Amino acid sequence: MTNVTVNNQESTPLRRAGGWQAVLLLAGSCMPVLGSVLITPVLPQLSAHFADVPASEILVPMIVAIPALIIAIFAPFAGQIVDRLGRKTLLIIAMFAYAVVGTAPAWLEGLPEILLSRVLVGVCEAAIMTVCTTLIVDYFHEERRRNKYLGLQTVTTTLAATVFIILGGALGVGGWHTPFWVYAVSIVIAVPMIFSLWEPTPAEAGDTRVETVAKTRIPWRRIAVPLVVTLFGGFTFYVIIIEASYLVVGTGVAATDTATIGLVAAIASLATAIGGLIFARLRRLRAGSLTPVAFALQAIGMLVIWVVPGLAGIIIGAVIASFGAGLLLPSLVTWVVATTTFEDRGRVTGWWTAAFFLGQFLTPILMGAIGAGVGGLSAAVGIVGIAAGVVAVLVWFATRRKGAPVAAA
Repeated sequence: MTNVTVNNQESTPLRRAGGWQAVLLLAGSCMPVLGSVLITPVLPQLSAHFADVPASEILVPMIVAIPALIIAIFAPFAGQIVDRLGRKTLLIIAMFAYAVVGTAPAWLEGLPEILLSRVLVGVCEAAIMTVCTTLIVDYFHEERRRNKYLGLQTVTTTLAATVFIILGGALGVGGWHTPFWVYAVSIVIAVPMIFSLWEPTPAEAGDTRVETVAKTRIPWRRIAVPLVVTLFGGFTFYVIIIEASYLVVGTGVAATDTATIGLVAAIASLATAIGGLIFARLRRLRAGSLTPVAFALQAIGMLVIWVVPGLAGIIIGAVIASFGAGLLLPSLVTWVVATTTFEDRGRVTGWWTAAFFLGQFLTPILMGAIGAGVGGLSAAVGIVGIAAGVVAVLVWFATRRKGAPVAAA
């Protein structure tokens, strides 16, 4: 962290974030990913353990799904707190609370108690994701640095998801309780956050106005369309992540052949990371301009999965669609927050987080309904691809008509 001085009325020295602050915020951004994927390898164990519990076939999968729903519900409230009470305090409290409620199932035995702890995990994740994204934009408000770190946020969380799945599977050998202890890692991240992060002032967050307003209205007219697109983007982003293993098995690969299934998932995950990394390296970019490109790539990949038979079609299509997903996530964030002010940034980011994670929660529900309607999973993926193509065209016209701001070189 270095200090720079700006020429304003008081010549106040401003703090400037560096790589260490970025590392902490990117690490914090991985916590919601940890919540959604870590325990997926032990779901069969959980299903067997709670087989005698009424409606366990529905309730056990909710252990994984419910945090995403809670994030969608509570992220806007986290955004309100961020803008009214500050960023850092909420982040630190949420990180320590996350360790407590996240590890709770390691010693809990009842399914209702575990589900309650997962609700609280979602509340913490809503705060963590909202604050981390807000602080990335605050600390790295110049467009070039903002694009870099929002892109790296996608790269980091995608790679972390792969690591967490592997880690959850390895620890699951010791029983379904064991993986939950990994949630304590948030304490390791929270401690240096206390000493290395700070509450930014409007000037440090890139707001150069002499006077600021204590509370501003959320710019609904400007962000309504991007939020609706983000809801759909959250859905398409998770289609390949959730359905890849089922698509592979559908080609004739045995469900017990976890090596092949895991390899395809890892290849798709790597393609997502590459997409995010490419976004991070872009220098001059109109906010939201890559969103239609990202949707178009998802559409192409999903259509390949539909029309090209066999495992080769699944791999090729998953790579193309996942690369588009890697471009999509940071592009959506940039589109929404590019013109926010310091006073409304937390609330806007909270609503963006809510829209994206609601799309994630709806993915298995919608894919199940579409699959039942069209008679197969690969056809359902193809239908989603067609929808992504239509959205790509609509967003392209929307961004051209509204003239989104251009990032500085």
